[in-house]
Amino acid sequence: MADFDKLVVSFLVDEVVGGFFISVPPGHVACVYDRGAGVLKRVWGPGLHLKIPFWQIAKLFNAQVLEYTIRHGFDLSVKEALGDEPVIATTKDNKTISIEGSILFRLDKANAPLLWENIGDNFVSKVIRPYSRSRIAAAFSKHDSKEIGAERSQIESMLKTELNDLFHDSALIIENVLFSEVKIIDSEAHRAGQSILSAPSAA
Repeated sequence: MADFDKLVVSFLVDEVVGGFFISVPPGHVACVYDRGAGVLKRVWGPGLHLKIPFWQIAKLFNAQVLEYTIRHGFDLSVKEALGDEPVIATTKDNKTISIEGSILFRLDKANAPLLWENIGDNFVSKVIRPYSRSRIAAAFSKHDSKEIGAERSQIESMLKTELNDLFHDSALIIENVLFSEVKIIDSEAHRAGQSILSAPSAA
């Protein structure tokens, strides 16, 4: 299994099972489902912790900063993969553009139980992908194509704020939004043209 797949699996579906212990590695947190009380509000940090076997089930979540990649050729056959195909949008001056980049995010560790209880494992397809595509397309629709290069950092900053507001109740924190490529394209054939970004974005 590729390293990327291992990262996604550990973030989404790793369960600590069997016995009395929860082993939480560095960079991760654990949440516990109790068959009587439901998902417990407490979050377990790195280390070895006790649980009630059979009655309690623990799930590991990666608490490190992760990258959601938006790029041409991204494989969407895995629905919960951390990424997407380029976002297609229409600018204020009616130009069709293709947008690529990255969203850096992390789990809000203190509220990790909310993610598991309210959304479950499918948070990429339920939350990150649809909301990010919608917000990115809407942000670029407010600008003329000639303005995008000069206003790149403002667009990135605005999207970071908007996505944090949207994801707040989902226990996800957006660290940064970075665009690597924005091109005017042939809307029928989706053929990319010249980049309209002025310079690489600073992290």
